[in-house]
Amino acid sequence: MTGLLQDRVAVVYGGGGAIGGAVARTFAREGARVFLAGRTQDRLDVVAHDIAAAGGRAETARLDVLDERAVEAHAAAVAAAAGGIDVVLDAVSVPHDQGTVLADLSYEEFWRPVEGFLRACSSRAGRWRPTSRATGPACSSPCPSRARGTSYRASSGTA
Repeated sequence: MTGLLQDRVAVVYGGGGAIGGAVARTFAREGARVFLAGRTQDRLDVVAHDIAAAGGRAETARLDVLDERAVEAHAAAVAAAAGGIDVVLDAVSVPHDQGTVLADLSYEEFWRPVEGFLRACSSRAGRWRPTSRATGPACSSPCPSRARGTSYRASSGTA
């Protein structure tokens, strides 16, 4: 551990998934207090248990990221409990068809995961900024609604 995130607060949406869970474990190993959010409580609990077993701190919340009010309430609750939010990671997956030849997908089947991903990103976009205590780059969002790798500065609220 290098302590890169010592005393920081990280929220991981999709924290029970393979990517979100791996990143959450790394954030915790680097000293962050991690708040895991996702649809499947059992999977979130596994990651939280792993983090705690390694000496880290993690809390979980079952959350539908397509519910904007739930995302806003979660961000406010995390900020109140932890004094702010330093890092937000979107690692949310959207159900999609794997293994079907692209030409065999209907128009609706093709666009369903694209629309779902965009809706999920837009429901979280900017919800954490009013609760951030960071003074430097606080979030790198994979959301296609913003430029890839855009970092947000909490001090100005702009990219």
